[in-house]
Amino acid sequence: MTARAADRARYDRATAHLDAPLAIVDLDAFDANADDLRRRAGGKPIRVASKSVRCRALLERVLARDGFQGVMSFTLAESLWLARSGFDDVLLAYPSADRAGFAELAADPKLAGAVTVMVDDVAQLDLIDAARDGGREVVRVCLELDTSLRLLGGRVRIGARRSPLHSPAQLAELARSVARRPGFRLVGVMAYEGHVAGVGDAVAGRPLRSRAVRLMQAAARRELAERRAAVVRAVRAVAPGLEFVNGGGTASVQHTAAEDAVTEIAAGSGLYVPRLFDNYTSFTGRPAALFAQPVVRRPGVGVVTVLGGGYPASGAAGPDRLPVPHLPEGLAYDPQEGPGEVQTPLLGPPADDLLIGDKVWFRHAKAGELCERFDVLHLIEGDTVTATVPTYRGEGHTFL
Repeated sequence: MTARAADRARYDRATAHLDAPLAIVDLDAFDANADDLRRRAGGKPIRVASKSVRCRALLERVLARDGFQGVMSFTLAESLWLARSGFDDVLLAYPSADRAGFAELAADPKLAGAVTVMVDDVAQLDLIDAARDGGREVVRVCLELDTSLRLLGGRVRIGARRSPLHSPAQLAELARSVARRPGFRLVGVMAYEGHVAGVGDAVAGRPLRSRAVRLMQAAARRELAERRAAVVRAVRAVAPGLEFVNGGGTASVQHTAAEDAVTEIAAGSGLYVPRLFDNYTSFTGRPAALFAQPVVRRPGVGVVTVLGGGYPASGAAGPDRLPVPHLPEGLAYDPQEGPGEVQTPLLGPPADDLLIGDKVWFRHAKAGELCERFDVLHLIEGDTVTATVPTYRGEGHTFL
């Protein structure tokens, strides 16, 4: 029996009393992935990206482990909810225009002490000030550095379009604006190198593209390490009490951690290891989060149909954004249909061994987005469901 077949047998036994559709997290794999992230971080604390987890119980589980400290959130409403729930170090990774949320933040000393907000433009400071509604609490601020690699005098750009702040001088100027402004305190700098941490460099069947990606990423790491160090020096000259410099992502943990200027690493997807993280040379994780769909039809030889399953991930549309049939091994989508909202045909020899009501296990393309489809996660240890915990959705929250 292969390792994947053994996993399927465990998951089927553990969930035999449960009807699909359902979602699970294999805690043995989850904990092993956490250990791998900590090892690669080389002693620097890892701030957990909540976008990639979206389950309070699992955030609490990983933060209880050595080497993990703080949450990186994705909306202001989520940040405030987490802070009210007892998370005392929440970095909002994206600028917000949530005026009601800023009014709440500025009026509550507990929230203001726990949450740090992201800015990359003076206009965002203006919006926060206009939203205070009498609140006088000091708002903790982090500046975001644009990590994109620019070549040929800026005519070629590689990397996500995030912050407009690219140079040390630009970061220092905004740092001075924060320092001069009452009601704000600059506490951090963040830089997410998505073109390094979020682009696979070992794509099966595409050796030339994979080599090109590796060369690009090596050049990007060298350029960013030098520029990030200069940015931190420039910002610290304005704000000597800077508390943290955050960088990285699941696939770049060990590279980012090697930079002296970086004090903490951001990671989250590496806990669940969705399918997009199969194509990296920097690490190998264990799939921990899966969902199961039930077989509801047997249209013919070598074909079964499962209920639902059309859960595409965000990003540029393409086959890599689709969930992948994982267990049993050997199933594939019908190229004429793909995964559907209410039914999904699957082709392959294993289909002939599946009966009505059997489960087919899938991996999502991304990590936390799976939790937007399910109210609960069944936590599995060995071949037993040991707990069932709510996702954000299960707690009544869909922040985006």
